[in-house]
Amino acid sequence: MANLKLLIFEKIFQEMGRGLGFNYLKISRLYLFIIGLLSICINLNAQLKIEVEVVSPLIDPNRPLYLAVDYNKWNPSDPKFILKKESDNIYSIVLDNPPAAFEYKFTQGSWMIVEGTPESEGLPNRNYDAKSNTTNFIKTAILGWEKQVAYDITLESIPENTPKDAQIFVTGNFNNWEPSNSEYELKKNIQGQFYIRIYTDLEQLEFKFTRGDWGSVEARESGKARPNRIIFRTSDIDNRNVKISIDGWEDLLGTLHVYSLFDFLLLFSVFQGFLLIIAIPIIQNSNVEANRWLILSIIISSFGTFFYIISNFQSFVNFYPRLVLIPDFLYFIYAPVYYFYLLKLLFNVKFLPSRWYLHFLPLLVQFFVYLPLLLKNDKTFLVELMDQKSNFLWVFAGSGFLGLIWNAYYWNLFRKTINTYKQEFQINLSYEQNLNYLNTVLIIQFIALCFWAFSLISMVAGWYFKFDNIRLTEISVDLTWLVFSLIIYFVGYFAIHQSETFKARPQKISIFDDMLDTTTIGHHKILSQETESFQKEIEKLENFILENQPFKNPKISLNELATQVDIQAHVLSKIINEHYNQNFFDFINSYRVEEFKRMIKEPEYHNLTFLGLAYEVGFNSKTAFNRSFKKITNQTPREYLESLKDN
Repeated sequence: MANLKLLIFEKIFQEMGRGLGFNYLKISRLYLFIIGLLSICINLNAQLKIEVEVVSPLIDPNRPLYLAVDYNKWNPSDPKFILKKESDNIYSIVLDNPPAAFEYKFTQGSWMIVEGTPESEGLPNRNYDAKSNTTNFIKTAILGWEKQVAYDITLESIPENTPKDAQIFVTGNFNNWEPSNSEYELKKNIQGQFYIRIYTDLEQLEFKFTRGDWGSVEARESGKARPNRIIFRTSDIDNRNVKISIDGWEDLLGTLHVYSLFDFLLLFSVFQGFLLIIAIPIIQNSNVEANRWLILSIIISSFGTFFYIISNFQSFVNFYPRLVLIPDFLYFIYAPVYYFYLLKLLFNVKFLPSRWYLHFLPLLVQFFVYLPLLLKNDKTFLVELMDQKSNFLWVFAGSGFLGLIWNAYYWNLFRKTINTYKQEFQINLSYEQNLNYLNTVLIIQFIALCFWAFSLISMVAGWYFKFDNIRLTEISVDLTWLVFSLIIYFVGYFAIHQSETFKARPQKISIFDDMLDTTTIGHHKILSQETESFQKEIEKLENFILENQPFKNPKISLNELATQVDIQAHVLSKIINEHYNQNFFDFINSYRVEEFKRMIKEPEYHNLTFLGLAYEVGFNSKTAFNRSFKKITNQTPREYLESLKDN
């Protein structure tokens, strides 16, 4: 552009010289001389030299000194702003065409190493104003550096399969989680170990090691993703000498070790869950409504477990970072679905409870709370996740705590529902259904809740007391999911090996159904007979039982006995409850026990075992027999037999 201007001016002077009769060549040469002289003066005025004396020694002698200015976006390591060393403690830099006014500071390539006061405190930005400085020269001094903690990190060992020419970087909350920042590349010391020094005033240092990108980040020995490494400034660790061993790389899987056993067990439970989704409808030919909810609960738990597994591997998270959010939705959906399964299984309810949708309101709230995170772009989401930004911490901690409370509430509801069923069942039936798997699931759920609570306590304790217990918390979380996955194993066992468990006929229980025939209508009939004597019905009942022994039918029910005796069911129930002070279950079993005591004395039955005799008198299981016998006689069957021998 400058040459073009000179040519234009030269052409103008040439024409002027011709018109005025001057020697245009001499004039143009004079013009060029004047322009050159002016250019030199202008260039001299457009340059600013800054000379600084480093009074306080450099923090890191191996790093150069930089000038960070506001017009280069405060870049602390811009190679265009490196100061030149002129002597032992004197450095300088020449700025071409700087702004008339700007702010600046001296660094050693990072905001972790920035000039400060002699007392090691922060220093305000320096200011330059051309109006107050007419010499185009600044002479100043660095009197101190901001106090920063120096972390000397040494890798004592790295995986054997690490490439020989590998570059290893450290990335963390001190460099915005850049995986290949050249300023944070580890170098080898004289012992041949990778080494780096990090300066930071952060209260909590979080970091990981990579080989240049997130696809080659460090991992557990099994290849599973590891949480961020943490060093607290207030911890007992020597902040100037930190020894670390890298167990593995996510892209270079080594030999599988015991830590991966969690993953194998969880994957197997997921696989079994998918098989049950297919098998249960084939094996089960009754309780269709109940098993639809059971299958839905298995689908939810299986998919939640599957996404938890893959979210523990950085390669999957790099591909789709929001995978880590999906398992959290299990917190508020599994428990209501399992509760509806219990209602359908145990009480044969035709309709769900009124306002059933309120059971899923927390799930809807969780979705809208998570929505801002779900809408973030992948890179921002991953950086904030690694840096554990406050929005992530509050969301994860809040959902984990509220999820624990929510599931603990439902666990208690499960327990009350099963107990209510057992009580109501004994009012109407004389035998025990094989529903032990429900109690087993209840125990497993309780253990999972205990590990869940311990995980939260461990996390809060580590944060409050500022010590690194990430590994303990991680194991506790793994155990929570592992125990939870056992539910699928037990359901699978009972579905395949004891399919009759799922064929137990559900009973209509008045507290969950509008049973006008046994509540409203029956209530009015009983009121009309309350003044009448039931002595006739009692005699009729006792005579029928002694003559026909209906208790030997292991499946005898209240309604069935009422039909046989020709007494209304609600009247029979009232007689048993008020005259005999028993429920139907104990009433029938008392006759069975008495018949057992009679038969055991008869020689013709001496060839039968206790269990054989129990089946003969109508008991359908050894457990029910032993429990009822002990309850009625205050003796075990064996103790009763010994007492007969003594007599």
